[in-house]
Amino acid sequence: VQLQASGGGLVQAGGSLRLSCAVSTRTFSSYVMGWFRQAPGLERRFVATISRSGRATYYTDSVKGRFTISRDNTKNTVYLQMSSLKPEDTAVYYCAADEAGYYSDTYYITLKDHYEYWGQGTQVTVSS
Repeated sequence: VQLQASGGGLVQAGGSLRLSCAVSTRTFSSYVMGWFRQAPGLERRFVATISRSGRATYYTDSVKGRFTISRDNTKNTVYLQMSSLKPEDTAVYYCAADEAGYYSDTYYITLKDHYEYWGQGTQVTVSS
């Protein structure tokens, strides 16, 4: 399983970006997906997760109301729509996947150690 993240860039505070993560697998709808971010000098931290069906999502408090995670199971892609961006959102953003076909279709994962597959990361820089 390979993950390819894209969509990062430089944006002014208050702006928006949409990250995409394409997943190479024939069973994408069996995977729980997540987004994490890592700022310089800090550990990689949870941002958002979505269940394999897309019916359930969960966000870290600092992005609630500003970020939206979604997925298109016909395109093997998960998205992170980021709005009202702040300088503190600056980080490398990583997508992650874990096979969860035996779990409920509302099951999601917030812990990075529970994800088996990771993308290469995409840089998001928010200027003040």
